[in-house]
Amino acid sequence: MRYLFKGGLVLDPKTRLEKEWDVRVAGGKITELGPHLEPEADGEELVDVSGKIVAPGFIDAHVHLREPGDEVHETIRTGCLAAVAGGFTAVCAMPNTLPCADNEAVIEYVIKRAKDAGLARVYPIGAITKGRQGKEIAEMGALYQAGAVAVSDDGNPVENSEVMRRALEYTQIFGIPVIAHCEDKGLSADGLMHEGAWATVLGLRGIPAQAEEAMVARDLLLAQLTGGRLHLAHLSTAGSVALLRFAREQGIKVTAEATPHHLLLTDEAVQGYDTNTKVNPPLRSKEDVQAIRAAVREGLIQCVASDHAPWAQEDKEQEYHRAPSGIAGLETAVPIVWDTLVVKEKMKPMELIARWTTGPAQVLNLDKGYLAVGIDADLTVIDPHLNKKVEAESFYSLGKNTPVNGRSFQGWPVLTVVEGKIVMRDGKVKEDIN
Repeated sequence: MRYLFKGGLVLDPKTRLEKEWDVRVAGGKITELGPHLEPEADGEELVDVSGKIVAPGFIDAHVHLREPGDEVHETIRTGCLAAVAGGFTAVCAMPNTLPCADNEAVIEYVIKRAKDAGLARVYPIGAITKGRQGKEIAEMGALYQAGAVAVSDDGNPVENSEVMRRALEYTQIFGIPVIAHCEDKGLSADGLMHEGAWATVLGLRGIPAQAEEAMVARDLLLAQLTGGRLHLAHLSTAGSVALLRFAREQGIKVTAEATPHHLLLTDEAVQGYDTNTKVNPPLRSKEDVQAIRAAVREGLIQCVASDHAPWAQEDKEQEYHRAPSGIAGLETAVPIVWDTLVVKEKMKPMELIARWTTGPAQVLNLDKGYLAVGIDADLTVIDPHLNKKVEAESFYSLGKNTPVNGRSFQGWPVLTVVEGKIVMRDGKVKEDIN
């Protein structure tokens, strides 16, 4: 397939390229970049992207594809459909499947299923411990050799400090990060939402910010002790941001991510008891949200990741205390954050694009997230002016669980190109492309 993407504003955070250039794609590769390229006559399709932003393919560093074991909520194929619909050319699959990804067979299975789907690239993340039980280190060498790009017990904290220390030591052999789910379960206990005024008003048991911050502090100290690479998943509090800043100033090897819902919503959204607002970590206070936004704008938090957690409708349609935590976020991540940070808070598009490209690529050692002649043609094209309403029923994901259904946002992906193939155009996925 041959395409000439013409007339767009090309933004590449790695080279700081920001020019109205054209991009030629052939044989799955970028073959030419530059101004005023002339269309070729031999079957090349001209794609007008005037008024749009052409960026390196977006990478979502934190998604739950549910397969194997929980296919009623999502499959690798439907997750990949949701990914390209949301403008993502690559996603990183968390290991909390059934069985969990604590062995090479599951890692290999995920890679094969993703290849069969022929849509987004999928990079598996292996478990830190066997069964994600926090007791015995998984065979990290085997996971790495099978294709894991990081390890995490996401959904479960590694409560034993000695085990976490060994994980941070062993992963240095392979040069991969440990992705930490920072939660002190003694403090979070049976909490349902952020501990604050709204929890009191709504009569729901609260989770203090310190439940996250205590574990962030511990893991930072262990990273300092070991010299290992630590990545903090879904940070949600101002205190965590302060700890992250201090650690970076001390030279500790730590990176972090924030989610669209923690950038957009506060704990006030829980009024009405919509279980689609139930997430872990919980939606926090206005002050916390402001701190997370500032850290993303600054680049202290270098990744935005959806934490896509789809659930079947019947699972979410329960009492608040019974419903599972999580939001189906792949298809709304880009417009939520674009509208919140670029449109409303005037963050530069180049900087936000970096949080989805060079940021996750650096964390996970991926040779992705930039534009150059000769590399795989993975592109995300955004219409920064497109204002559209979220329609959860039209999601490609099996999960329709979103707290922003019916809300309008500005700045939507309109074209997703993976390895030179257009897999999404104007919100519609070409499901027959393999």
